[in-house]
Amino acid sequence: MTRYSDELRAEREARGISVEEICAVTKLSPQNVRLLEAGEYGDLPGGVFRKGIVRSYVGALGLEEAEWLERFEKSCQELGVTSGSERDWVEFAENVKKNRAPERRGMGWRWIGVFLLLAALAASAWAAWHYVVRAKLVLHANPAEMVLPARTGGQS
Repeated sequence: MTRYSDELRAEREARGISVEEICAVTKLSPQNVRLLEAGEYGDLPGGVFRKGIVRSYVGALGLEEAEWLERFEKSCQELGVTSGSERDWVEFAENVKKNRAPERRGMGWRWIGVFLLLAALAASAWAAWHYVVRAKLVLHANPAEMVLPARTGGQS
């Protein structure tokens, strides 16, 4: 019986595709492709990444993804390589944390700017109310203080 990794390599070679071409299409590292083709699954990145590598590889070759992933799982079990352990999820979370962009500097200044803008907007709204609306309210409250236009010498 042929090993899974040997079958993968044979499929790639039968199609005349080099490791470099696989890497260019899938963005996989040559080291990971060689580990996959050598059957050294334990040395591949764990869990989600391992399946992603296989999925990319078989997709680039045009093979049936579900069938080849199932065969990959069986091959891992035969070799005693676990594929869904809690350690893999911890490793995945650590990799995500390492690969996230660090928080950019100056984010605090951005919030200070937002606060100052809101304060200026509130001050403008208060000034508009104080000088326009309040003046009208005062005039309506005290009609005796209203100044009427002077009458001119015309007939009424």
